[in-house]
Amino acid sequence: MKALVAVKRVVDYNVKVRVKADGSDVDIGNVKMSMNPFDEIAVEEAVRLKEAGKISEIVAVSLGGKKCEETLRTALAMGADRAIHVETEAKLEPLAVAKLLKAVAEKEAPQLLFLGKQAIDDDANQTAQMLAALLNAPQGTFACKVELADGEVLVTREIDGGEETVALKLPAVISTDLRLNEPRFVKLPNIMAAKKKPLEKLAPADLNVDIQPRLNVVKVAEPKQRQAGIKVGSVAELVEKLKNEAKVI
Repeated sequence: MKALVAVKRVVDYNVKVRVKADGSDVDIGNVKMSMNPFDEIAVEEAVRLKEAGKISEIVAVSLGGKKCEETLRTALAMGADRAIHVETEAKLEPLAVAKLLKAVAEKEAPQLLFLGKQAIDDDANQTAQMLAALLNAPQGTFACKVELADGEVLVTREIDGGEETVALKLPAVISTDLRLNEPRFVKLPNIMAAKKKPLEKLAPADLNVDIQPRLNVVKVAEPKQRQAGIKVGSVAELVEKLKNEAKVI
């Protein structure tokens, strides 16, 4: 059984993101980048299933500029067997990402497709759902537990009311949530070994996918600073401030 795991290079979650002076985008110059945390969880889950003898091969795939190779090498060091880099300097929207992953999936024919539930840079939470729709495949989103059975996968999902378990026929798309697992610390020998693992290069044109953007970013701005709260001496004073200052009643 083969698993395809999508990984994205994003600004490290410990870095305070700043907006460019002209408001055109986020400033990522000289900023530490790393694998999207939810994608780390996806890689870890695939590796654990392989260690349990449920999966025979893990293919990591990333879309973006040349430096995405670093992210793929991290996935290989975690336990992926080989990697595919769809190289492009274009800014990819979730639909374009889903189309590219669909093309890779049709080429690789995996039984499981793992994605992080969302990327921490755009917080779109769309790609996995779009990919499942394009592949006409069942999907298990916000997964907090994954179990492989005969010809299907049981996915326990986090929902507003608690948890829900769904049985999906293979091939299936799974998006991973925070409580699914805790990714392992990558050891130096594994990092060195990852350099020898195969990494295939492709371009969007090789996959015959149109990645033209369909959205226009008008402006990027930092959120307003939160104002400090105040204490009131009585209910009457609270009502007065809500009525005359906040003007919410």
